[in-house]
Amino acid sequence: MSKAIVVTGADRGVGLALTAEWLRGGNRVFAGQYAESAGLLELKQEFGDRLTIFPLDVSSEASVKQAYDLVASLTDKLDVLINNAAVLGDIRNTILDELQYEEMLNVFNVNALGSLRMSQAFTPLLLQSDSKLIANISSEAGSIADCWRDAWYAYCMSKAAVNMQSKLIHNGLKPHGGRVLVIHPGWVKTHMQGKLDEAAELTPEQSASGITNVILTALTKDVMECEYVDYEGRKLNW
Repeated sequence: MSKAIVVTGADRGVGLALTAEWLRGGNRVFAGQYAESAGLLELKQEFGDRLTIFPLDVSSEASVKQAYDLVASLTDKLDVLINNAAVLGDIRNTILDELQYEEMLNVFNVNALGSLRMSQAFTPLLLQSDSKLIANISSEAGSIADCWRDAWYAYCMSKAAVNMQSKLIHNGLKPHGGRVLVIHPGWVKTHMQGKLDEAAELTPEQSASGITNVILTALTKDVMECEYVDYEGRKLNW
């Protein structure tokens, strides 16, 4: 059965690949776009009305509210919300270096509060569906138990916050049949560092295919705890 999906950060990378993956699966996708995207326009030409593209800045309450109003005007339910939008921030400076706190606040605002804004705004639509699933794209960098870095302050701390946020939301939605899944997308060839990370292990398409399979598997479960897994479904340490 066709599902209604919202994907944030859909203009490139994993978000664009997720949009394509769900469209090719016969679903209706609402794609939040931060920057102009030739890839999304190509998908629009291919899939027509099954793809709705809308401007979205998850760091802005007004932008998220406008996004919700648009989606709610086009569908009476939302099956899956995929919170993918994220920024990296400085990954070099350690505690012995100068840290950029204003930049850190921006990373937190996008990565941690951005997904929270989206989840809260779209909960009314999610609760109208049978699926009621939020998939937060986090990172192994958010694991406290397995932390090995001595830098990446903004990114690691924001992703740890995403993990805690996910559990809190899950606890709040579980009595209503909702659930939250936390997914590490793998090391993907993206432009998060300002240029294409050629050394990475996965293409966005490979990551998106795995993430989609993890979500589809979760949708087969009647009861689910908040799980922290990678794109192949392997459990990670919180």
